[in-house]
Amino acid sequence: MVQIAIMGYGTIGSGVYDVVNTNQAIIQGNLGKELRVKYVLDLREFPGDPVESVLVHDVNVIINDPEVEIVVETMGGEHPAFEFVSSMLKAGKSVVTSNKNLVAAKGVELMKLAVEHNVNFMYEASVGGGIPIIRPLTRSVLPINDVDEITGILNGTTNYILTKMYHDGSEMASVLKEAQEKGYAERNPEADVEGYDACRKIAILGSIVTGQQIDYQSIPTEGITHVTKEDVLYAKKLGRVIRLLGTCRKVDGTYYAEVAPYMVGSNSPLFAVNGVFNGIMVHGNMLDTVMFYGQGAGSHPTASAVMSDVVDAAAHTGRIIYPGWSGDKIRLGEYDEWKHVFLLRFLGDADRKEAVEAVVGPIQVVEGCVPGEIGFITGSITNRDVAEAAKLEGFISRFRVKR
Repeated sequence: MVQIAIMGYGTIGSGVYDVVNTNQAIIQGNLGKELRVKYVLDLREFPGDPVESVLVHDVNVIINDPEVEIVVETMGGEHPAFEFVSSMLKAGKSVVTSNKNLVAAKGVELMKLAVEHNVNFMYEASVGGGIPIIRPLTRSVLPINDVDEITGILNGTTNYILTKMYHDGSEMASVLKEAQEKGYAERNPEADVEGYDACRKIAILGSIVTGQQIDYQSIPTEGITHVTKEDVLYAKKLGRVIRLLGTCRKVDGTYYAEVAPYMVGSNSPLFAVNGVFNGIMVHGNMLDTVMFYGQGAGSHPTASAVMSDVVDAAAHTGRIIYPGWSGDKIRLGEYDEWKHVFLLRFLGDADRKEAVEAVVGPIQVVEGCVPGEIGFITGSITNRDVAEAAKLEGFISRFRVKR
């Protein structure tokens, strides 16, 4: 029998507990041995809940029990998760986490600690919720491919908002309020709408792809708070949708990373990812382009990803499955020099074309979207070029257009 403990009985922790008990026969059939939850750690009481029989309030109960081989961390946040997980690894227990904040900030340290104690630190559910992405990347894609891009819709809340804005023609504020009422957005939605959640996730994926640490704090990050219904009108005119993308891309041997909203065309697999769903696109030199799609959040989808790690760890006791990436921080390319195609919006009409072309080069005119405005699609230009264009009279905004 394999005995596990769960730290945190919130949305995901309760989902893990439910998956273990509901699918016990399936898990045992695939693992070849029984798997049971011995403890659930939480500060709260849950009167009448079946978890009462295994509920504990002292983390040391788990640390000091040699029968517990694997610990699931679903508390969230960096602290005290980091201290608890460190203690579990030092006690010779493998740890599975869904905590993107922990992995992005302390992943290297915890992976090193796991290797030192011949156990595993696994984090499939930290990116993409129920979407299998980390295991396919580390075991199937990267061993035989030079991956030059990984781009994803990594946050279901913002994708829901942008999808509703597109179909309803609403302003972001009203759609955000609706998302909060339906439980798709937190009362304080800052981490989602400002792009911070997606930033940590692309930092994890980028670190895996590059083999070096990408500091999430070094990734230029834009959220969706500046996206307007006028931007949506331009996107529709161009046959595109707006999506918040986390991207890590290699250009001429240099890696760049960012989080920003893009206008995405129907030639991209990400075009059809709607609502609260996530999609992650990977491009490799042998693989070409593949897409991973599914529920990016939710109790049971995320718990499913957690349990895939638990079963993997249980099947490989005493063997390091994935040692992680180097602690050396990669130097990303200069953001001002990264080239994109942009939509530039100006007050006025097509008479502005000559002045804009003098700054950014050849452009395509986009008319008839918003009265009193004119849009221009640039060629591939740098962020620095756009900053110069923003100095021109009548400039309203700029928007990235995914090629």
